[in-house]
Parts: sequence; structure tokens; C-alpha cells
Amino acid sequence: MSQQPDSNAVKHYLLTLQETIAQRLGAVDGEATFITDAWDRPEGGGGISRVLTDGAVFEKGGVNFSHVMGDTMPPSATAHRPHLAGAPWQAMGVSLVIHPHNPMVPTSHANVRFFIATPKDAEPVYWFGGGYDLTPYYGFDEDCVHWHQTARNACQPFGDEVYPRFKHWCDEYFYLKHRNEPRGIGGLFFDDHNTGDFGRDFGLMQAVGSSYIEAYEPIVQRRKHLPYTDQQRDFQLYRRGRYVEFNLVYDRGTLFGLQSGGRTESILMSLPPLVRWDYNRSAAPGSEESRLTEYFLTDRDWLELNHEQ
Repeated sequence: MSQQPDSNAVKHYLLTLQETIAQRLGAVDGEATFITDAWDRPEGGGGISRVLTDGAVFEKGGVNFSHVMGDTMPPSATAHRPHLAGAPWQAMGVSLVIHPHNPMVPTSHANVRFFIATPKDAEPVYWFGGGYDLTPYYGFDEDCVHWHQTARNACQPFGDEVYPRFKHWCDEYFYLKHRNEPRGIGGLFFDDHNTGDFGRDFGLMQAVGSSYIEAYEPIVQRRKHLPYTDQQRDFQLYRRGRYVEFNLVYDRGTLFGLQSGGRTESILMSLPPLVRWDYNRSAAPGSEESRLTEYFLTDRDWLELNHEQ
């Protein structure tokens, strides 16, 4: 008999994860501290936003926890489950985006989440989702390999097929169709995950969530003191525009938050503080800027590269 869904256990893990990540990132930055902003949602639930601004390393970072609930599922959550329309629901998760000052340090995003709905006269329906992805401006093979190796290691206890499937899903999801390019070098993405074994499904979500900081922190430590030019900073601000476009046009979490009456400040926390759009801008052939899209932002098997080295 499979374990019954335990919302309290999930909530405890998520709050612990938020605290752990905020502490680790604060230590990496060395100067700034996260401001804690607890909030309530009039329709039910609330959350805790942890926000860092103008640090020594991070220009802006947010690590959000939310636990919201309602009597009717929002459209973004019932598009593939019309039978759940009208069912009471709960959604909880940790979502974070980190925007560094130094263009040699990539932007990173992570999210782990849990949904549970209780249809009338039926068993609760739950699912997990989440993942993380990396968005470099000036790439380094070593960082890309480390990022994907950490992701693979997190998935390995759950089966050899999990990392390749979640990597492919990430490559497909974090893709700007109107630009015909990926948002970054990928990582992991999964959604609607329910095998019927709550304990194992919860374990997978924990493995993904807890491995994020192990994937990101070493990259930040390696790159945070590298010198950069005004031109490279300008390129970073330009490429941040792609990040904004994805979040506002495609991101399911953003759409769910806005459709469910979520807290706008927390939902849009993911947007960078400075960004620019230039008309019809293109990188010089053979430049490091052109290498970003021609080499790094491609459907590449970074672990295969690791074997070749």
C-alpha cells in the first residue's frame, strides 16, 4: 500500500530548503543579507520572500517560499486535467532566481513545487514538479559539465532514464520559440510527476531541490572575481532581455501565480533589476558574444564532453 500524501512533510522540507539556500548564497556574496518578507494571501495561504539586492556578488537574488490554496483550480493547472476544475487545492513550493553582477557568473533558476487537489468524493490527486537551469553570458565548459554532472548525480538513484528525460524536458521547456534559441544550457525540468508512490516521488523532488546549491555555488566561487569590461557588462544586460521575455511569455509558474491571484511582487521577483533591448543587435563573427549562441546555447550533451576531456 502506497504512502498517503503528506503535505506537512513537504512544507517542512521546503521551508528548510529555502533557509539553507539563502544562507549559502549569503555566505558566497559576503556582504549583503537576505531581507525576509512574510506575506498573506487574502484568498488563502501566504509565503515568505527572501530577497537580496546590491550585494558584492549578486545584483539581485530572491528565494521564495509560498503555500497558497483555494476552492477552484486556476486554468493553468487544469488545462490537462479538466476533471479537477472546481476542486479545492493547495500549492506550495520554493522558487528562486539569482542575477549576478559579474557577467562571467551565470544567472541561475531553480524551482521545486507540490500540488494537491481534493475532488469531491474522490482520493486526493497530487503531483510534484521542478528543476533548475543555468543561463551563462560568457560560458565555460568546466561549469557546464559540473552543472549537468550534479544534476545527473541527483537523479541517478531514481533510475538511469531520469536524468536524460528531465534534461531533454528542460531543453524543450526553456526555449524561446519566437527567438528560436534556448534560454541557457539547460539542466533539469519535470512536471506532473506522480508514480503513485508518494514517498519515492517526494524523494525525487528533494534530491533535485537539495542538489541545486551544490551545482551553482562552485561555479559562482570560480567566476565571481574574474575581471570584466563595460562591453561585457553591456552584453549581459542585453542578454537578460531574453530571460525577461521567457518569464513573461512562457513560464508556467509566472502564469499560475498571476492567474491564481498570487502576490505580484513575489511572482515578478525573478526579473533582473537592469536590462536592455537593442534593435536588431547581432554579435561580431568569431567573438565571445557570438560563441554564446553558436556553441553554448545548443542542444549539447555536456556529460559526453566530460568523457572526451
